[in-house]
Amino acid sequence: MPKSALILRHLAFEDLGSFAPVLEEEGYRLIDSEAGVDPLPDPLDADLVVVLGGPIGVNDAAAYPLMVAERDWLAPRLAARRPTLGICLGAQIMASALGARVAPMSRKEIGFSTLTLTEAGKGGPLDHLADTPVLHWHGEAFETPVGAENLAATSACATQAFAMGPAILGLQFHPEAGELPAFERWLIGHSVELAGAGVDPADLRRAASAHGAALRDAGQSMLSAWLQDLPT
Repeated sequence: MPKSALILRHLAFEDLGSFAPVLEEEGYRLIDSEAGVDPLPDPLDADLVVVLGGPIGVNDAAAYPLMVAERDWLAPRLAARRPTLGICLGAQIMASALGARVAPMSRKEIGFSTLTLTEAGKGGPLDHLADTPVLHWHGEAFETPVGAENLAATSACATQAFAMGPAILGLQFHPEAGELPAFERWLIGHSVELAGAGVDPADLRRAASAHGAALRDAGQSMLSAWLQDLPT
C-alpha cells in the first residue's frame, strides 16, 4: 500500500514544485486539497500532510475564515506529532496552531538569499541548504513555538524554520520553488504585490536564473533527508 500525502494548497501556482517528484519517489500517493473549497478530512488519516503557501495570512481570519478552520484542523495532528510539513503560510498556520504568535514584519522579504543555520539547523535536513540562496516571499513571520527548535534565520527574519521532533517541520521560505520557467507564474500571479513592495520582477527573474537549479537540487535533497528520518 502506498503512503498517503495530503497536499493543502491555497493558490494554484504555489504548488509542490520540485517536491512532487521526491514524494512520488518515496512512495507517497499525492492527494490534492484546495483550501477553502474541498472539505478537510480527518486530520490524523494521512501519513503526511504538506501545507503550502499563499497570499493571505493567519491574521486575516475575519475576511478568510478558513485560516481558523485550518489552524484548528492542524492542532490535533500536531499534538499527535503526525508528520507535517508547512511552507511559508503553511508554517505560519502550524506555528499558530502550536500557540505561537504570527505578526507582520516591518518590511516584506521577497527575493533569493542564503540562510544562517542554527546549530540545530546544521544538524538536520536543512544542512542541505547551507550556502544555497533560497526563495523568500513573505510579509509576516512566526515566533518559534514553545517546545520547538529554531533552525535558521536571515537578516530580515530571525525565525526562518522550526522543528518539533523529527515529524514536525515549518519553513518560512520556499525551497520548493524558484526555478524558471515555472517561477514565471509567481511573477505574473503576484504582480500587484510586487509592485506594491517596490520589487522589480526582472530582478527576481535574473536571480531565479542564477539560483533556481541549485535550489531545486538542494531543496530536493533536504526533503529526501527529512522524509527518511520520519518515524515509522
